[in-house]
Amino acid sequence: MLAAADLVLYDQLVPLRLLDFANPTAEMVCIRDLPTQQTDKSSALYARIIEAAGQGKRVVRLKGGDPLVFGRGGEEAEVLRRSGLAYEIVPGVTAALAAAAYLDIPLTHRNHTSAVAFVTGHELPNRPSTRLDWEALARFPGTLAIYMGIARLPVISAELMKYGKDPNTPSVICERASTGAMRSVSARLADLEAVRRAAGLEAPGLILIGEAAGHRPSLSWFEQRPLFGRRVLVTRPRHQAEEMVRTLERLGAVPFQLPTMEIRDPTDRTPLDTALATLRSSDDSYDWLVFTSANGVHAVMKRLAQLGRDVRDLGRVKLAAIGPKTAAVLRGYHLNPDVVPESAFIAEGLVESLREAVRGKRVLLLRANRGRDHLPTELAKVATVSQVTAYEQVDAVDVGGEIFNSLRRGEIEFVTLSSSNVARALLSHFDDTLRGRVDRDEVKLVCISPETGRAVRDLGFRVAAEAEVYTSAGLIAAVRGLVENEVISDLSES
Repeated sequence: MLAAADLVLYDQLVPLRLLDFANPTAEMVCIRDLPTQQTDKSSALYARIIEAAGQGKRVVRLKGGDPLVFGRGGEEAEVLRRSGLAYEIVPGVTAALAAAAYLDIPLTHRNHTSAVAFVTGHELPNRPSTRLDWEALARFPGTLAIYMGIARLPVISAELMKYGKDPNTPSVICERASTGAMRSVSARLADLEAVRRAAGLEAPGLILIGEAAGHRPSLSWFEQRPLFGRRVLVTRPRHQAEEMVRTLERLGAVPFQLPTMEIRDPTDRTPLDTALATLRSSDDSYDWLVFTSANGVHAVMKRLAQLGRDVRDLGRVKLAAIGPKTAAVLRGYHLNPDVVPESAFIAEGLVESLREAVRGKRVLLLRANRGRDHLPTELAKVATVSQVTAYEQVDAVDVGGEIFNSLRRGEIEFVTLSSSNVARALLSHFDDTLRGRVDRDEVKLVCISPETGRAVRDLGFRVAAEAEVYTSAGLIAAVRGLVENEVISDLSES
């Protein structure tokens, strides 16, 4: 639904990560930002939906959890029905179910609990007009899942105990359930508010009260993930970052995306077009095409298609790829590279793999508008080398955006740097505050290769770790190594 949307109206509590799955051309509007003079944004929301739908646009109203469980989904659907608008409701996972699953708490258990009650804590229990029967809830023979109740927790606990709920009843509070930023505390009902304050948990959060909460293990399956709760910045261009972000999420991390550069077509395509035309000539063609990135492969294939040609133009040349990712992209176009370095996926490794193969041959390097000279310089000692810009890299760090501000505030612990150009583009914007965080090891710079590490040190920054395998997977492994060493150090000190 998000991928097909023209307009996405999302709640403030929706993780921004979900918007990565939306149509990139869609308009994104947070409900908080709708223009209105009133605290309740409902009228402005309804007007915006009806207006957009009337223009033939596909609208997604994005909520956290399930829209029909304390999400006002029923009210919004009623407005759509009255307006004669067709709609679809996509069920979500409500917070109680998400929190229970990610904390390993069985909301029902055949030996202990046979019922669950979803309760709003937004109403004060001692209000005369309350629609909740707290006396009945205190006697409820099952799990109480209380939404939006943290601000009123002292009153809720007192009311439940007043009507007979055992003060020793196991209880849990969960904040940001099902995400890497999830935090939780367990306590008996009588102590829950004090434990919450000590841990610094704030609204919004979910409260679980009942014997089921007592079955929570000391660490859930999710809390045991190797990067649980660790905040990691991914700096690759957005279209290349998805796999790395997904891997970090699976490891329990909280990934942030801050693309440091954009990939664009060459300003002047004439050199690339001339080189591609040469490939069709049996007399003057190149013997080898060398790709130093996945972006280069995509750029060449895109340009061939624009010229009304295809991979048959590459039929007689041999292909080299700088590493397994670039090789995989080539294979995606049904082109099997002839040479891929076995370990060092940088210019030095490619030179060693190619040196003898290209001796006396004509070599075409298809690369970005900027990069190191090591590869062309070394290959030119044994072959005739030409370089062509297949795509351009343009610095595009959003220093005024929320992600960079999170970095400046110290809310991000690890910064992954996937190339020397990426490092230079990002670190050029580091002020004294950020330099201090790096110096104090509050922000750890993790580099994809020794070459990137050298570029970082040349800029005067500490490098926390370098990947042993020069890939995104290697970057993540380097982050894991830092975390594991930190855990070992903590254990040895204790």
